[in-house]
Amino acid sequence: MKRIGDLYKSIINIENLQLADEKARKGKKYTYGVKQHDRNREANIQALHEMLRHRAYKTSAYDTFTVFETKEREVYRLPYFPDRITHHAIMNVLEPIFVSVFTADTYSCIKGKGIHAASYAVKRALKDVQGTQYCLKLDIKKFYPSIDHWTLKTLLMRKFKDKNLLWLLFEIIDSAPGVPIGNYLSQYFANFYLAYFDHWLKEEKQVKYYFRYADDLVIMAPDKESLHKLLAEIKNYLHTNLKLTVKSNYQIFPVKARGIDFVGYVHYQ
Repeated sequence: MKRIGDLYKSIINIENLQLADEKARKGKKYTYGVKQHDRNREANIQALHEMLRHRAYKTSAYDTFTVFETKEREVYRLPYFPDRITHHAIMNVLEPIFVSVFTADTYSCIKGKGIHAASYAVKRALKDVQGTQYCLKLDIKKFYPSIDHWTLKTLLMRKFKDKNLLWLLFEIIDSAPGVPIGNYLSQYFANFYLAYFDHWLKEEKQVKYYFRYADDLVIMAPDKESLHKLLAEIKNYLHTNLKLTVKSNYQIFPVKARGIDFVGYVHYQ
């Protein structure tokens, strides 16, 4: 794998920080953080540039709260300045690099790869009736809180060689346990953490029908025996390489019996 360097200068330049400010404020123009920032907007951007140039940036204290959606989650929230602007500045440069690593059937928090794209891909796969008779459905136990910092850093070092960039990414990673839900960067860290696992399944294990939305995984095959064998290999890979655990509620079932519940839709043959 070719390692990429010399990205930090692009991240911290004034024009990129200004662009990040514009992106970060979308839909949040009247929030307290944006209003406070706008009192000294130009001076703040210059101060952030100097902070990053001298590697003096430090992640601010998080505000944490609990949400109850499909499951209970602890959400971490950072101040608009300097943190949310910094995260957008990073992703202005790194997003295409991260996306280039993802497989074609990686979904969630990727432009053009949301819920509807994931659902359509599963529907399309199910047209191969013989190849999709059985489904393995699983997710990862406490995925975001369980992401191991050193493992994530090691994966990032395999992709990037820019020491200043790695310093900034590591500073953000070490600012909270696991990967905090609520951070803009966390969505990409999480997908990147599983990216090489995705490639292992698609390329080494030659799995034709595999779809992942965040930590929700769907695999289809002609027979259940191969899925049981693959499940054991997946458990071993995740535990050994990523320090993750498959939740005990995984299922292997015939698709025609009840369809596949994935990304909020039930998909039938």
